[in-house]
Amino acid sequence: MIRKLALCSAALSIAALPLPGLANPPELRRQRSATQLIVNGQPHLIIGGELSNSAASSADYMAPHWARLKAMHVDTVLAPVAWELIEPVEGRYDWSSFDAMLKAARANDLKLVILWFGAWKNSMSTYVPSWVKRDQARFPRAQTPGGQGIEILSTFGAETLKADSRAFAALMAHIKAVDDAQNTVVMTQVENEIGMLPVARDYSPAANAAFREPVPAQLTDYLARNRDSLVPEMKAMWLERGAKMQGSWEELFGPGDAAAEVFTAWHYARFADELTRAGKAGYAMPMYVNVALNRPGRAPGEYPSGGPLPHLFDVWKAGAPSIDFLAPDIYFPNFTRIIARYDRSDNPLFVPEAHNADNPAVPANAFYALAEHDAIGFSPFSIDSIDAEPGALEQAYGVLQQLKPFILQHQGTDRIAGFKPHQAYDETVDFAPQERVIGDYRFTVSFTMDIQRPALTPQTAGFGGMIIQIGPEEYLIAGQGITVTFKPVGGDQPLAGIDVAHEGVFDAAGNWKPGRLLNGDQTHQGRHIRLFPGDWQIQRVKLYRYR
Repeated sequence: MIRKLALCSAALSIAALPLPGLANPPELRRQRSATQLIVNGQPHLIIGGELSNSAASSADYMAPHWARLKAMHVDTVLAPVAWELIEPVEGRYDWSSFDAMLKAARANDLKLVILWFGAWKNSMSTYVPSWVKRDQARFPRAQTPGGQGIEILSTFGAETLKADSRAFAALMAHIKAVDDAQNTVVMTQVENEIGMLPVARDYSPAANAAFREPVPAQLTDYLARNRDSLVPEMKAMWLERGAKMQGSWEELFGPGDAAAEVFTAWHYARFADELTRAGKAGYAMPMYVNVALNRPGRAPGEYPSGGPLPHLFDVWKAGAPSIDFLAPDIYFPNFTRIIARYDRSDNPLFVPEAHNADNPAVPANAFYALAEHDAIGFSPFSIDSIDAEPGALEQAYGVLQQLKPFILQHQGTDRIAGFKPHQAYDETVDFAPQERVIGDYRFTVSFTMDIQRPALTPQTAGFGGMIIQIGPEEYLIAGQGITVTFKPVGGDQPLAGIDVAHEGVFDAAGNWKPGRLLNGDQTHQGRHIRLFPGDWQIQRVKLYRYR
């Protein structure tokens, strides 16, 4: 994890709008060790939700959802734009579906992240226009080793890259034309969950010819320059074979699926890089590629081979320098371990998909990613499926909206931390207390509450929260299902007490509205802060030292 540095003293506003004609495109900007998304000149934290795949294709379907999404405290909607809808006839663009979505988002004061469903969506090529699907000579398919075509366009189709790039560039130019002054669209995802199925690489004639060629110097030069910081899997794969600078894919990366997957990743990365450069020429805004993660013990092709997976990170960084970052779609239980691999100095964390929106772990995952890993944003999938009955997510997102200015202010510092139980892929859970020094106090966060040996249940899966220091001895503690204790760090007064603890809310203007004073039974007579299960809340706490 990228740890935090110095304190930011200035409060941040997220409401300012530019004067007409003076707007800049959204951009990424470094704040100490964090990277933030800047929209209309101000940092924007994505408290988001991704629509189900087909939702945005129908304005009528979406009509009742926009207001419900706003009411559940979503501020940014991740929405697909399908190539087949905007270019049903080659060279003739139809912007009606996009423009309807843009109008509805603006009417509900929502931002958009566009998901480009171009050549590939979840590996397959099902969202391309009919004129692409039906012309296999011009737009070749990937093939199995036996020569069978797959409904996946080959990365070796030069016309495929040209056509996809033209359409994507046209979309971005249209966004610039209709949205440059307002910045409703804040980021763009390039393709969706790229990867090869059901084998590790494409076996079409063009792919076989490329596989016989030497590994490109652009890749080996990157490996050599970054030898000490390569991800462990790539470092071992390359060094065990002598860290060669020339040779075939199998000579450098091993026989069989190992070399085949690196080869696949390289060519997907090169395609995505070309596409990204074309899109940024139309409108230069932040662009990322998302990834379908691999299941442990599965071979490449049993999962989408060659996507920007953790073990292929270096291949993608070498092959796609125009892409701003790589983003994990997380449907596995080991959430904390996965995001730690995508939080790097050269890769800000953004979680565009994380379980379905009704998963009980989603709210705690959001708190953890934003506070502990300085995430640009967080977004569960299929948000439109629960907006009529949003349950815990609405309550948790309401708390995050209140905390948003403080999160943005303190990202990149050591004055904010997130907490949730660590879970393994096999769903075993580590409920051990977690410690963190924040300011002049050491905090211990426990997840057990009154449960002696908690198991993973819908209730315990959602335990988590964050702590933000807002003054010398003053903290915001937010979440649910946690108990927080504290000790002084240094000095000659070894004990810490609660000067005052209030539950409360921040109103729309950012003013604190205290509720109950909790200095009695609710804090065990000053011994700890408790945020009970099932109640996402904020407590404002001031500590003091004594002997």
